[in-house]
Amino acid sequence: MSTFTEQGLRISKNAIFNVFINRATKLLGKPFKIITILNETANKLADKESKDNKFKQLFDVALTLVRLVRSYVTGDYRQIQTSTIISGLAVLLYVLSPIDLVPDFIPVVGFLDDLSLISWFLGKFQVEIERFRDWENQSSQSVASAPANGDQSLPAVAELGHS
Repeated sequence: MSTFTEQGLRISKNAIFNVFINRATKLLGKPFKIITILNETANKLADKESKDNKFKQLFDVALTLVRLVRSYVTGDYRQIQTSTIISGLAVLLYVLSPIDLVPDFIPVVGFLDDLSLISWFLGKFQVEIERFRDWENQSSQSVASAPANGDQSLPAVAELGHS
């Protein structure tokens, strides 16, 4: 039996995944649509709990991917190549889509292709994921040490996501 990463690589080379790459490329300039997709994907992933550490780690990576794309779209984090964001968004679209190689309504097995693709993404973009997590940690530490009245130079929440 092949590893998750090998299965994810096969999926990433499949014509179906190429549809998601094209869709992600077109969506990149539409932050509100992406935020909706990110919220739906995060909800789908959050509903699944597993006692297996491998699965929990993959879900953690998937949720990190959701935060990475969200931070890119809002303009908070741009230290990453656009092609990596497109690949990540395509993975999230695939996870969310009912049209994939193994339908999600099949218990357990239905999510294995999703997890395989996430595993492939993690393997291919490990450095970017780690860099983003470091940035998140530094950002949360600087927010914790910021004055209570906030930084007036930062945009209001309502301004985030507009392009």
